[in-house]
Amino acid sequence: MKKRTLSIVLACAMAAVSLAGCGGGSKETTAASTEGAAAEATKATEAAGGQTTLKWSVWDIGLTTYYQPLIDAFEKEHPDVKIEMVDLGSTDYQTVLATELTGSGSDFDVVTIKDVPGYMTLVNKGVLEPLDSYIQSSGVDLTQYKGLTEQITVDGKLYELPFRNDFWVLFYNKDIFDKAGVAYPTNDMTFEQYDALARSLAVETPGQEVYGAHYHTWRSAVQLFGVLDGKNTIIDGKYEFLKPYYEMVLGEQEDGVCQDYATLKTSGLHYSGAFAQGNVAMMNMGTWFISTLMDKVRTGEYTDCTNWGIAKYPHADGVEPGSTLATITTLGIPAKAPHKDLAWEFINFVCGKEGAEILASTGTIPAVMNSTVSDLVSSADGFPKDDGTSVEALNTSNLYLEMPVNAKNSEIETVLNEAHDAIMSGGMSVDEGIAQMDEKVSAILAQ
Repeated sequence: MKKRTLSIVLACAMAAVSLAGCGGGSKETTAASTEGAAAEATKATEAAGGQTTLKWSVWDIGLTTYYQPLIDAFEKEHPDVKIEMVDLGSTDYQTVLATELTGSGSDFDVVTIKDVPGYMTLVNKGVLEPLDSYIQSSGVDLTQYKGLTEQITVDGKLYELPFRNDFWVLFYNKDIFDKAGVAYPTNDMTFEQYDALARSLAVETPGQEVYGAHYHTWRSAVQLFGVLDGKNTIIDGKYEFLKPYYEMVLGEQEDGVCQDYATLKTSGLHYSGAFAQGNVAMMNMGTWFISTLMDKVRTGEYTDCTNWGIAKYPHADGVEPGSTLATITTLGIPAKAPHKDLAWEFINFVCGKEGAEILASTGTIPAVMNSTVSDLVSSADGFPKDDGTSVEALNTSNLYLEMPVNAKNSEIETVLNEAHDAIMSGGMSVDEGIAQMDEKVSAILAQ
């Protein structure tokens, strides 16, 4: 009976397409008819099979430990739903996603949004569905996100919901400290103390190099040191406040305390690979690396950094310890999603308390944070607990979004990335790079 019903519906869909093609209507009408018929055929197929497939855009499936537990839990509660992940890669994820969503062939139901500039690009292109009506009908309490949703509301509408709220910490390799007879980092270090500590651990012996610090090639690994005082943001149009941090990192680079930026850029060395080599004493990176590190150590893939810990971010004089940068990862529904209502059910699950506890059990920091969730993170198998810093490092004092929402986010991001690359590779002096950022970003903001 199911096969007969499906055949009839598919035949009708094909007939509709044929009629649309033979009529005297416009190309738009023909396309709409074709798309509608195809959608009906898809729905009939799913109804006949008794299961609906939701397509979810992600990156780094092989490096991310929480995707499958979230899917397993949701599918257990919804046996008639199958979640299909599509990995778009991490390097150009937002660019690829924007291209997919603005094209005619995309059929994603749920999309992961990596950063604020990427979010604003999608909002400006009109390819995301506003979530406000879903949030209201489901009675979602937005206060559980502690103000994050207010920071990503655009013209009174919310197009994404956070499920992760990562923040930057200092990862460190205890074996390097132990071998050097140097005390571990503390949860209250100024940048001057941090720089001195990194220099005390560097070893330049060929073939046995030890780097006191490591800075990934992202501009955020250096520039965001400057916004921890809460007085500046990365979209102000004035960037003199970045100078001391560029000078510190470039000084370390020149003295062999950290690896050369140009070499890292050319080689494409991933930050996880750098830390896994076992010759990096400290690395500033987001808490998203915690779950990956625990998993790779547990499975035996990482053997040279098994004895690790985290500490709170270093801070400028007069800044409260525990002040750090937040970067949220969110979920949204494409405007052309085939199954919007079901997609919302998945988003509400992942971004709510149930999803938060699943994320926390893998060592991942969720957007919904409470005492239960915090305990789950620190009690996860492989999380360091006996070093005096790691558990406390999960408690933050001030969180600043890496880049606040602005309609010109993407344009500003491009300028900042170009200047960062030029400064770090030696193509420009710090003063020249700052002058370029000042001039170009101010021009963008004035448009």
